[in-house]
Amino acid sequence: MSLRYRFNRRHFLASSGFGLGSLALSDLMAKEMTQRTLPDFAPKAKRVIFLFMSGGLSQFESFDYKPLLRERQNEDLPASFLKDRKPLGMSGFQARLPLVGSKWDFKQHGQSGAWVSDAFPHLAKQADDISFIKSVVSDAVNHDPATTFMQTGAQLPGRPSMGAWLSYGLGSENHDLPAYIVMVSKRMVDQPLTARLWDSGFLPARHQGVQFRAGNEPVLYLGDPKGISRDRTRHMLDELRQLHELEKGRQAAPDIDDRIDQFEMAYRMQTAVPEATDLSGEPDHIFDLYGPDARTPGSFPSNCIRARRLAERGVRFIQLFHPGWDHHGGLPEAFEMGSKEIDQPCAALLQDLKNRDMLKDTLVIFGSEFGRTCYSQGNISKVTGSYGREHHRDCFTLWMAGGGVKPGVSYGASDDFGFGVAENPVTVNDFHATVLHLMGINHERFTYRFQGRDFRLTDVAGNVVKELVA
Repeated sequence: MSLRYRFNRRHFLASSGFGLGSLALSDLMAKEMTQRTLPDFAPKAKRVIFLFMSGGLSQFESFDYKPLLRERQNEDLPASFLKDRKPLGMSGFQARLPLVGSKWDFKQHGQSGAWVSDAFPHLAKQADDISFIKSVVSDAVNHDPATTFMQTGAQLPGRPSMGAWLSYGLGSENHDLPAYIVMVSKRMVDQPLTARLWDSGFLPARHQGVQFRAGNEPVLYLGDPKGISRDRTRHMLDELRQLHELEKGRQAAPDIDDRIDQFEMAYRMQTAVPEATDLSGEPDHIFDLYGPDARTPGSFPSNCIRARRLAERGVRFIQLFHPGWDHHGGLPEAFEMGSKEIDQPCAALLQDLKNRDMLKDTLVIFGSEFGRTCYSQGNISKVTGSYGREHHRDCFTLWMAGGGVKPGVSYGASDDFGFGVAENPVTVNDFHATVLHLMGINHERFTYRFQGRDFRLTDVAGNVVKELVA
């Protein structure tokens, strides 16, 4: 064999100690050093549970009380609010934009006097533990880019999600479970949620979210094939590691370590996952606390119990997706069903964490990709009074509790119609910066170099909302 074939480009790069392989190694070491310097300061929260209401939950039926909408029911939205621009989304095709008030009444609750819709009687009892942010602003008005933006800080796919960033920066407190776990409620709704929403993007693959499903197999393909003992699996992984180490000696391939780590994590998860997801040992009073569907695998209350169990076991970021909030029509009927599904378990999760002295260092977030319009999409039904609402990015509401957040406050405000921000706007970048701050991370310093640029979750914007920090 000639020298040209025995010493090819791959061999050259792998053996060049002062060449590209060395540069790549130094770059990787710099990234890992950045990771090891975190947190930047004492964190107020150790972990996050993000309750994501996919589809665009309406703020007007939940947490942003606007009595003027009822008073001016079916009147047109004043033209001054549009500022000489066409309404966004499908509203641009409407002949008129009739204002519509909520079907539900609102009442003030707790010492904080927070306004909460009657659709959420259980959450209303937790008002003094919640910080409502009523002036959130997004850049996107369609589901896919808006959901992607809320998860990753960018509207286009390909960036790491918030959970992946926290996994990269802080790791997990449990060696046997992933740092980032995702669960999606089983609901008969036409709203697909893809795995790229919890992807690691350009971060190492071990930081991607792992989806836990309902049933006897929470993680697909995790179990050993029939007839294969655990000892044989251990022997196979040991042999595979040796092959990977040989390959590392032949070429500079940093993703090999990720493969080894993922195989080893999967092996440890074979024991840890069944124990963490098995609810059979939970006492009856816990199921009663979370509601009548708490024993149903894949339901939102069941996933909330799992989230609490995972938080107890040191999982860094737990995200629950509950789709079905895209109410362009028939909103009162659909919203009533959805609110009944989530109200008790959300409140129960806060109470359960508090009972275990965990709420103080567990940041619970409740939000959606955007809100809804103060006017009806289409006409308000003259027969039933039913209505719908279009997507709205210019002002909506989310809330946070625990994890160093000031309890019992309402930050920011929408205008009298709930169309725009009246005071203290909070962008998605601001929201991400605040979450990172509560986890002990300076968002401006928390970067990862990719393709010659230092990327961060907050891109080139974002300010910590210090008024929300206890």
